[in-house]
Amino acid sequence: MLAPGQVVGGRYRVTDRPVGAAVCAVDLRSGEQVRLAGLELPELLDDEDWEAADPWAGLAGRVSAGLAGVPVHPRLLRGFEAFVEGRWLWSAEELPAGVPLAELTERPWSPYRVAELAADLAGALGALHRAGLVHGNVSAASVLVGEDGAALLGGQVSGAAEEAFCAELGGPVPRRVYEARAVLLGVRAERWAPMGGPAGDGWALGVLMYRLLTGYPPYPERELGELLAAVRDGRYAPAEGCGPLRPVVEGLLSGRLALGQLRLWLAAFLAAAPEPFERVGPLLPVVRPRGPVVPRQRAKVPAERPGRSGRRISPLLLGPVLVGGVLVLLVAALAAVVAFGG
Repeated sequence: MLAPGQVVGGRYRVTDRPVGAAVCAVDLRSGEQVRLAGLELPELLDDEDWEAADPWAGLAGRVSAGLAGVPVHPRLLRGFEAFVEGRWLWSAEELPAGVPLAELTERPWSPYRVAELAADLAGALGALHRAGLVHGNVSAASVLVGEDGAALLGGQVSGAAEEAFCAELGGPVPRRVYEARAVLLGVRAERWAPMGGPAGDGWALGVLMYRLLTGYPPYPERELGELLAAVRDGRYAPAEGCGPLRPVVEGLLSGRLALGQLRLWLAAFLAAAPEPFERVGPLLPVVRPRGPVVPRQRAKVPAERPGRSGRRISPLLLGPVLVGGVLVLLVAALAAVVAFGG
């Protein structure tokens, strides 16, 4: 797809660092690290007509124009642009130092850590919703865990490009749009919200929280039809594994809990969290090595120097001995004065 050192879009030099399913590049204008995600475009035109009448250029322009109203938020990654080059639709967004959340989901997370990440994501989503925008791509693949442990929400420009791509392929026929989304997005619950708008973002956040807390999704992901039927009917797996976060997870999945309420609940939950501590190994009992016990040799006492007594004065008695000696000398001196004076 892209080779290290290749420049795309006239400004992004590709590096050899993979970022999930995307690639890392350097913005030649600003020097910033950038995440590039690409969609291979279908061959709607002959090769000789492609450059002259690119049917996807307008789509990329509309996606880029939609980024103008995205607010600035410390937990929201900036989307730069969408553009077409060759037979690929590219989306570019900032890439600070961190690890994709999708690479950190091998085992369940603690409730307090999930609450921290959810609070970060809810704050970023709230900023978008107040600006009249919807994210539409909340999933582990669109979240970056920064070096300070904060959750950074990205994927907005790539998610918008994917939805526009499917709408372009499907045209006015809903069934064709659904088929395009099924092929492109696959069986991943977070991308199939049963409602639109801010509530859909909240529902996807609830799915992600459930996944992080339990290690598996709340809906079956074996086959798309089975997944969509469970989502439509509200049949999610029991949430006992979500622990103390179960009320808010179920509230998000049912659509009863708004993100503003979630932020308040999480703030109170985290305020009562215990202080973090570093787990250390036990000091006792000491594990002894196997095999016979080898007696240690006693250290040899250095021989006394010739002409000195073998007895030693304890350091604890040294002070009293010196004081007694001084008193004896004073008494002797006083006796001598009396004798000569008499």
